Amino acid sequence: MSRETMEAVVSFARRFPFRAIDVTGGAPELVPGLSFLVEGLAQLAPRLMLRTNLSAVSGAAWEALLALCATHRVVLVASFPSTNPSQADAQRGAGATEAAVAALKKLNAAGYGQDGTGLELDLVSNPVGAFLPVSQESAERKFRTGLLRKWGVVFNHMYTFANVPLGRFRGWLLRTGNYERYMKTLTEGFNPSAVEKLMCRTLLSVSWDGFLYDCDFNLAAGRPATDPKAHVSDVRELPPPGAPIAIGDYCYACAAGSGFT
Repeated sequence: MSRETMEAVVSFARRFPFRAIDVTGGAPELVPGLSFLVEGLAQLAPRLMLRTNLSAVSGAAWEALLALCATHRVVLVASFPSTNPSQADAQRGAGATEAAVAALKKLNAAGYGQDGTGLELDLVSNPVGAFLPVSQESAERKFRTGLLRKWGVVFNHMYTFANVPLGRFRGWLLRTGNYERYMKTLTEGFNPSAVEKLMCRTLLSVSWDGFLYDCDFNLAAGRPATDPKAHVSDVRELPPPGAPIAIGDYCYACAAGSGFT
C-alpha cells in the first residue's frame, strides 16, 4: 500500500464511525510506512487491530513497531497454527514455530497477553487440511495449556476458522482431488445461526490499492463491492442497509460450524 493510499484510507476512516479497524495482510509489517497508517488510524475507532505473522520482521524495525502498537493499545492478532512444531512447520516452513514462539515471548515481555496491561494479544488457528476446525473453546484451552507448558507463553483469545477454498488452498484442493469433498463438508456444515453475524454484512474491506470489497475473500476472488469498483477517496456514504453482497461457493466456509464472523 502506497503512502497516498494510506492517506486516503485514514481520510475515509475519519468520515465514518467504524467500531473496529483491522489492518491485515499477509504481513503488514513488511509494508513501508506502516507506522504512518497505525498512527493515523489509532484515534479513529475504539478498536484498532493489526495482524502479524510473527516472523516477517526483526531487529530495530520490529521493536519500533511493537513500541508504537503498545503506545496506541493496538490489538495484535497473530497466526499460530499448532502447538505441535512438526505440524506448524509443515504448514508454514521449517523453523516457523521457533521464530513464532520467540516473537510471542517478546510480545509477552512487552506486556501483550498479560493480565492487567490492556495490551491484547489474540491468536488465530486454521486446520492444516480439508476439514472443519475443532470448537473454538476446546482449541483455546488446548493452546493456552500447551503454549504455557512448553514455552511459558500467554495470550488473551484464540479464534479458529475454516479454510476458505480460494488461492493456494483452492489450488491444493483441486490438485489433490479434494475440492468436491471439501465443498460437501462445508455445505453440509452450513449453520443458519451463523449468517446473522457474518462479517460481510457490516464490514468494508479495502485492497492494497484502495478499492472497496464486501470482505477479504471477495477481495481475493477479485469481486469488488460495486460496479464500477469504488476507491476509498471517492466514497461519501456507506452502503445502505440491504445493499447486495457478492457471494460465491467459498462463502460456505464462513457459514459452516460456528462461522467466520
